[in-house]
Amino acid sequence: MQDRRTLEQIPTPAFVVDMKALRHNASILKDVAERSGAHILLAQKAFSCYATYPELAKYLSGTTASGYCEARLGYEEMGKPFGKETHVYAPAFTAEDMEKLLPICDHIIFNSITQWKTHKERIEAFRASTGDSHPSCGLRINPEYSEIETDIYNPCVKGSRLGILRADLDQAMELDSTLLTGISGLHFHTHCEQGFGPLSRTIKVIEKNFGDLLSLPQIQWLNLGGGHHITKEDYDREGLISEVKRLSEKFNVTVYLEPGEAVAIDAGYLVGTVLDIVNNGMQIAIADVSAACHMPDVLEMPYRPPLKDGFEAGEKPYTYRLAGNTCLAGDVIGDFSFDEPLKVGDRLYFQDMAMYTMVKDNTFNGMPLPSIWLLEEDGNATCIKEFSYEDFKERL
Repeated sequence: MQDRRTLEQIPTPAFVVDMKALRHNASILKDVAERSGAHILLAQKAFSCYATYPELAKYLSGTTASGYCEARLGYEEMGKPFGKETHVYAPAFTAEDMEKLLPICDHIIFNSITQWKTHKERIEAFRASTGDSHPSCGLRINPEYSEIETDIYNPCVKGSRLGILRADLDQAMELDSTLLTGISGLHFHTHCEQGFGPLSRTIKVIEKNFGDLLSLPQIQWLNLGGGHHITKEDYDREGLISEVKRLSEKFNVTVYLEPGEAVAIDAGYLVGTVLDIVNNGMQIAIADVSAACHMPDVLEMPYRPPLKDGFEAGEKPYTYRLAGNTCLAGDVIGDFSFDEPLKVGDRLYFQDMAMYTMVKDNTFNGMPLPSIWLLEEDGNATCIKEFSYEDFKERL
């Protein structure tokens, strides 16, 4: 029998996926897809809680992956059982990767000319053996234009390994006139937590620098990548719908979008408990959740995560530094203030914790991995996964 509890009863640490919020996001994406003609895919690098895939399959066209393991997960949990698409991109594929990917992927996107040439013969042989044109293959292009301000997330910074420069593509085509034979799509991914404006301006660059390629009869699709905050209230969805229609009609292509955050934004909690409170120039609350282990983007980006009933430091009478229970001195979640003093045993509800958390958490210091729960609209949550010492040991 599955363990069902209210949110307040869930043992910590725990990730809780809010199914009502997830459905809300997915319904917005479905509306955009239906009105624009776009195919919208779940970017599993942001959210891979496959227990939700049967529900997401009602709204989305499929999944996109960053390598074999994600691709297999998307295929097994959404693609095969629900007839949805499975796409994959990686900076590089091995021969072994390709053998495993070919039978399960609808689209395979290559990061370089060398990668395409390396695997082209194997793909052609697979197509001949099946008598089918699948998988459809594409190239990731680097438009050398992005409005991402944080370099670690910007694939267009100088020295980036991601995507093919137009000058390099031209040079390769001069040397090999058959280079694009077997290529039926182009892909770019140059956005991160951004609205429609940056996408609109990027598309202008794409049309200027790659429009001739998009106009080739063999090009059947254009993938606009992810990083689009489509489900945020202030996103210009009408502008996106209009632009997708325009691109589709101008170049006679199917347009793909592969959001991750837009699917899972504001759709989950990380629930923790205060274990101790110490003082070193300020009050420091040590919790059973960790920035380093459970929400590493807090340290990587960095950013201060939203906390239910928590405010900016100094805004309320009682300010605390919230920190994790590891030996890393910098395992600090952030400084928050509260209306009442914190005490040992108090629960902490960090919000917007569905994306880039479960997919990134780790067992540094032997920290327990949070259990995973699905919160339904009736207020009850069901435990779908618990972790133990064996999960820690088996990784080592």
